Amino acid sequence: MRLTVAAKGSIAAALFLGAALLTDGAAAAAPKYSYFVVGDPADSLATPIGGIALMGGGTDQDAAFQWMNGRSGGGDFLVIRTTGTDAYNQWVYDFGGVNSAATLIIKNRDASSVQFVIDTIRNAEALFIAGGDQSTYTALWKGTPVEDAIQYVINKGGVVGGTSAGLMVLSEFVYTGATGSAVSSQTLADPFNRYVTLDRDFLTVPLMGGTLTEAHLIERDRMGRHIGFLARLINDGWASQVKGIALERESAFLVLPNGSGTLVGTPGTAAAYFLRTPGAPQVCRPKTPLTYLNIPVYKVTGSATFNISTWTGSGGVAYTLSANNGVLTSTQPGGNIY
Repeated sequence: MRLTVAAKGSIAAALFLGAALLTDGAAAAAPKYSYFVVGDPADSLATPIGGIALMGGGTDQDAAFQWMNGRSGGGDFLVIRTTGTDAYNQWVYDFGGVNSAATLIIKNRDASSVQFVIDTIRNAEALFIAGGDQSTYTALWKGTPVEDAIQYVINKGGVVGGTSAGLMVLSEFVYTGATGSAVSSQTLADPFNRYVTLDRDFLTVPLMGGTLTEAHLIERDRMGRHIGFLARLINDGWASQVKGIALERESAFLVLPNGSGTLVGTPGTAAAYFLRTPGAPQVCRPKTPLTYLNIPVYKVTGSATFNISTWTGSGGVAYTLSANNGVLTSTQPGGNIY
């Protein structure tokens, strides 16, 4: 029997299943998760129509969640995370078009094998991975039934999305941040520095094979580190070519199942960047500045579009970036990196 707690039209009460009353030693190992739901707690059995919502972090964009709701087929919308609150629930539900909006906070690896957790994820038609710390997503979910349950939603054609840390785990290759956050200056100076922690094959999202995602791109000046990550993936033999998808905060790139995508977000700042490795880096060695030349970039702003299946765009700006002895340069007017 599926356990739920529902509250229609208001922020839901919480169902805590875990170790709150156990001794400290027992509680540390016990499954810990929280579940909150608004709307109808019964499984909708709806048929979703799919898509991918790639979000760059910062303030969430109404249009992106309305799009996800519409592509859920009237089903159940589930937010998953390892920390945080149920703040998405009422907001998402009030957009309409879903049977329910729920949040599942999966707090430790033991909880990733709990049947309620697994079933709740599998029943979703729209699945959103919240921001936070992607190292906890790979540490607590990878190689567990939660990973399999997320993949089940993807495989049945559910619409999936993620913001910030949630975006970072939707690509085939993942920057985990397991040892702390890498910055562009360090990564360009030494692409093997201890903060460059890369992983792969957490999820298999259609159209996201061979890609690496990046969030908060301009806000946190991450283009340099993104190029360093791409160089490492090629240099280390993980792939012969890797494509980068990098988004600025308050930007969402909404991808249909055929690969065509459009940008929504804060006018004047929303932007998405699509990179492709041109071959092997010229110099990529430990404790040595990176040299990686002529990396194609396609910048999407406003009404410009891009298709991640054909890797072609319309209405955007094409240019190239080069890292030469650890210094990033651009062919854009004025040498603008972004």
